[in-house]
Amino acid sequence: MFTIFKNTLQGYLKLDVIRTDNTVFTLHYKATVALLLAFSLLVTKKQYFGDPIDCIVEELNSDTIDMYCWIQSTYTVPELVGAKVGEEVAHPGVAPVPRLGHSSRHEIRQHKYYQWVVLFLVFQAWLFYLPRYLWTRFEAGRVRTLIGELHLPLLDPNLRRQRLSVAIEYFGRYFHHHNLYAYQFFTCEILNFANVVGQIYFTDKFLGSGFLDYGVRVLNYVREQDPHDPKDEVFPKVAKCAFHKFGPSGSIIRHDALCVLPLNILNEKIYAFLWFWLLVLCVVTGLWLCYRLITLVAPMLRHALLRYYSRLAAKEQVEQICRRCYVGDWLILCLLARNMDPFVYRDFIEGLTVKLVEKEHRQ
Repeated sequence: MFTIFKNTLQGYLKLDVIRTDNTVFTLHYKATVALLLAFSLLVTKKQYFGDPIDCIVEELNSDTIDMYCWIQSTYTVPELVGAKVGEEVAHPGVAPVPRLGHSSRHEIRQHKYYQWVVLFLVFQAWLFYLPRYLWTRFEAGRVRTLIGELHLPLLDPNLRRQRLSVAIEYFGRYFHHHNLYAYQFFTCEILNFANVVGQIYFTDKFLGSGFLDYGVRVLNYVREQDPHDPKDEVFPKVAKCAFHKFGPSGSIIRHDALCVLPLNILNEKIYAFLWFWLLVLCVVTGLWLCYRLITLVAPMLRHALLRYYSRLAAKEQVEQICRRCYVGDWLILCLLARNMDPFVYRDFIEGLTVKLVEKEHRQ
């Protein structure tokens, strides 16, 4: 198990040497994707949790009823989750079902999710990676190409001058042409927020409307504020399954199977953790979008941030660049500052200032 996690996820979790996004963005496509893939691997390990379903029924082959109930669904009675086990019910939410043609006063809850948990977690991981994939296509390696080896503190002086000359020449030619670049990045940040909100509701739908308040109910149960364990309602360890077949005379015979779902021991903990993780991620991403909106409408804040990133450069040079740059120029300059060696970036700001002043004089 450890080898699988190490080989599959360790390399993915390494941060890129040249980063073209931010920490909040990284929480989506690295931390969350790694968590979801790790959970999907855990769910597939039969040696730890046994068969995903094991049903008990008389007069039927156990493999047949196991396969049928796995493909179809199981059910419980939510109203009886808090009933006394051994006196009122056999297991939480498990009650006798009326005979054919009779109605029950209890509403049953179908559990159809468990055979899809692995695929659902992988699909969620793909959705969390999608904004990152779009951004890499939009960004097209621009920052990495401009930086080259300039992130290294020790660099051959000739190569250093050559790389700086390329970066300065690029900005001298394409200054004021980066707004589309910035708006594509901001769009991907909005997609991150829309995705995490959508995932919360998507998961709730997947679990049969049992996820939106799942974390709160688990906390209330742990603090003994709620006597009913919500895990038994959403992720029952024992449920029932009805199998019908024709008898010798052609009449319909109903077999009421009692099914053990050992994987729900893991599923209940996975989704409890995901509830808190998605909630925190949603709040953090929402706050980051508020910050992003402020940077868009407040040029003074953008200038202050650029001055912070360029603190080794001369203040007058940074001010000259701030007065001239658009929001797209500001974004790519900040990305360069975060990736370049600070002393190299100081020389870059100096050379860019001279280049922009010369360009204005020629015009």
